[in-house]
Amino acid sequence: MWALLARRPQGFPWLSVAGKLLTGWVVIDLDATLITAHSDKQGAAATFKKGYGFHPLGAWCANTSECLAMLLRSGNAGSNTVADHIRVLGDAIAQLPVAYRRKLLIRVDGAGATHELLEHLEQMNRVWRSVRFTVGWTITAADETAIDRLPADAWTDSLHQDGTATSDAHVAELTGLNTRLAGWTGTLRLLVRRTKPSARHVKNLTELEKRTGWRYQIVATNITRIAGVPGSHQPQWLDALHRAHAGVEDQVRQAKAMGLRNLPSKAWTVNRGWVLTCNIAADLTAWMRLLGLHDQADLAHAEPGTLRYRLLHLPGRLATHARRRVLSIPETWPWADAFTLCWQRLTLPPLAT
Repeated sequence: MWALLARRPQGFPWLSVAGKLLTGWVVIDLDATLITAHSDKQGAAATFKKGYGFHPLGAWCANTSECLAMLLRSGNAGSNTVADHIRVLGDAIAQLPVAYRRKLLIRVDGAGATHELLEHLEQMNRVWRSVRFTVGWTITAADETAIDRLPADAWTDSLHQDGTATSDAHVAELTGLNTRLAGWTGTLRLLVRRTKPSARHVKNLTELEKRTGWRYQIVATNITRIAGVPGSHQPQWLDALHRAHAGVEDQVRQAKAMGLRNLPSKAWTVNRGWVLTCNIAADLTAWMRLLGLHDQADLAHAEPGTLRYRLLHLPGRLATHARRRVLSIPETWPWADAFTLCWQRLTLPPLAT
């Protein structure tokens, strides 16, 4: 499938961050989600949000929007369990074609900021493979002390994903001021972002945030510079790179729309098979959009519900005439042309070279 994607007229879907194209880099996002169990099931347990069910951990490819691996876990599984992160990441990389394993960018939320995981990611670097990462960072008193010591001119405007600057948020380098870095890998950088707190954040602000009127977030990374990407060393670009990790929530939502929202069986093994089936369905949908709908403005990023209504539940009629099967599509159906174009692209892929 990835060979077909590379043979498209526009080529393989390399990720674009803040207006800069990450050619050659495969971006993997790790994230966990909660699945509610409405009846007693094997492995179901109380979750950290006081619910009951499961807490699977998955890895998604940001380039293609497909799920590379998912580990079904009990509801009480820890968010920052290192062994689970390493296992899922290893399974995800094993799913990649060999030619696409040389430049990997791993993004994780705050659950990934553990010594063992970051050391594992550093050890994955080889002569033939580069592994870069960005992870969320839980702010402690030492971090706030370093933030308070930042001079006013250290802050720069944040970047939108199209590369334009915004004064609504600011970013600064925190690496040289934070004493916590002494116990971490020597290549780690800390970047701090400040935004005006929203109404739902006001009650959870720290004393520093109340005094300064800003809400702070920190990102840790081992990226000093990405070859061929101008400005990739700048804190504001790295901040935009990590913020794009939020797109994984869209992939989680789409997987749940394909059936992951409810696990059907009391048996753990059956539910594991159901998880795999749901992710395969989500992958097929992602590939269909990339290969057949990439230039259709209203369908290129359509959710599963939209695709069901417009294409998969097409009100067509299959007839047989002269030993040939003919699919008749109503001319009044608004997406008849889009369906026909997608069908032709999927049944007549470009020839291998």
